Amino acid sequence: MIPESFIQELLNRVDIVDVIDKSVPLKKAGANYSACCPFHNEKSPSFTVSPTKQFYHCFGCGAHGTSIGFVMEYQGLSFVDAIHDLAKMVGMTVPQEVRDNDKPAPKVVVGLQDALQEAANFYKAELKKSPRAIEYLKARGLSGQVAAKFQVGYAPAGWQNLQSVFPHYDNEALTVAGLVVENEQGRRYDRFRDRIMFPIHDQKGQVIGFGGRVINPEDTPKYYNSPETPLFQKGHELYGLFLARRAIRDAGRALVVEGYMDVVALAQYGIEYAVAALGTATTPYHITKLMRQADEIVFCFDGDNAGRTAAWRAAMNALPALTDGLKLSFLFLPKEHDPDSYVREFGKEKFEAEIKSAMPLSQYILQHLSENNALQSQEDRVRFLNEAEPIMQQINAPRSAMYLRKKVAELALLSPEEMQALLKLPNLNKAPVQAKPKLTRTTVSLQKRFGLMLLMHPSLALQEDLRLLDERDDADVLLRQVIEICLMYPHSKPAVLLRELERKIDTSILQELQRELTLLDDTLDQAQEVVGARQQLQAVHTQRQGASLLARISEKPLSALTADEIALLKSVGSKPQPK
Repeated sequence: MIPESFIQELLNRVDIVDVIDKSVPLKKAGANYSACCPFHNEKSPSFTVSPTKQFYHCFGCGAHGTSIGFVMEYQGLSFVDAIHDLAKMVGMTVPQEVRDNDKPAPKVVVGLQDALQEAANFYKAELKKSPRAIEYLKARGLSGQVAAKFQVGYAPAGWQNLQSVFPHYDNEALTVAGLVVENEQGRRYDRFRDRIMFPIHDQKGQVIGFGGRVINPEDTPKYYNSPETPLFQKGHELYGLFLARRAIRDAGRALVVEGYMDVVALAQYGIEYAVAALGTATTPYHITKLMRQADEIVFCFDGDNAGRTAAWRAAMNALPALTDGLKLSFLFLPKEHDPDSYVREFGKEKFEAEIKSAMPLSQYILQHLSENNALQSQEDRVRFLNEAEPIMQQINAPRSAMYLRKKVAELALLSPEEMQALLKLPNLNKAPVQAKPKLTRTTVSLQKRFGLMLLMHPSLALQEDLRLLDERDDADVLLRQVIEICLMYPHSKPAVLLRELERKIDTSILQELQRELTLLDDTLDQAQEVVGARQQLQAVHTQRQGASLLARISEKPLSALTADEIALLKSVGSKPQPK
């Protein structure tokens, strides 16, 4: 483990402008730097880098983060690799926390993230010990380099191999993480046994689950995934996306395939922009994630019945997320092939030629609807319209919807006007909703304004500030967390302070804080702003104390009031009621 103190020192020492400018040329824009966002396609720059705050923010796609986040996102590195890369840039040596075997472990209960990473390390080590598993991967044409890139491992046969990794095998975290199964008799055993293991990573490169593939073709099921857990939801994640992001942006397209081996095999042949759904149909969440990376998505499915069923599900799930700027295509391989076998037999050039000639979504929809319909009789055309209507209702992209409607009307031997009159379709001619300007501002509360100024100048935080806060007020609770971090790290940059806050507050609140910091006017006299905000907080605190005291003494009999309490009641113009 890399000590947190080192990560903070690294963020304080590295300059995010230098880090980003090496990959994305930046231009001076006032106090900040700007460029066209490297994470989505745009013609005018909305990507801002702040040298004072040491983070980047895109007002177009919402991408944001520190130097570490940029290196991870842009270069497709894991968190640890990003730390090493940045440390090398500024001449620092990355230390490792070493546990003293003579001292008891600092914690017995392992966390979900730690458990999954420990399991991934175990599976990788076991692969090196298994000639059978290595021979299987070699037979599939995988090199050691590609297997290492995807952190492929092997779960050996046997019921409780993970007990050698986790001495507390009865730890509940192991079952919650999906590594261990407990049967009705209370017996616990490893979920994955005698399988090639494919770690599934989140957008930070952290292991959140596994996919296991059988070696013995007689074993079932062929693919076995981690169950749904607090870290892993199948309908939201795509296998290989973390490693493929850079290649997707470079190619301008994402390729969606069915299996883990397809993704890894394609990468072996230089097609590194492939991802796979995780044992479930492609969902709108998947489409939205991929749309952030590229404007073209190609679905590649096997030519058998199962592949065609999966393709149609993917097409239908994509409809609500469709935009006029997105190109969706479908590639069907011969029945005897999947992407893995096809690229091994015919190579990269042939496979990419097939990708470029993939069938557009609209053509695929029309072909599917007319596949078993001769469209010769009135009844045929009525059935065709009935099946096309719910599909057309889901498409919100005006131009895509208009052209599909025109084609459907032609095949049904109707004019577009006649079809519109017959079917309940959304009106495409309504005035478009005006897009909100990118730099929208919301009212910033006193507490948030004070917190933002302290994040810029943490050394101005005072211990006395904590006494001005009310634990029952959410805004005060957030400000307390900011003040406490500023008191702990009075000489740190905003990026370091935000990293500390990340452990304490919700992601949505953190993103809001970072956005407000990005919009903060650097020309303000921020030290004076801190003084002014503190005075206002003191006034609010005094008012709260007075109101609280007034509420208490108003409940007392008149005869029980002190002279000071009577004076307070008179000062606010209140007359106590005798009891």
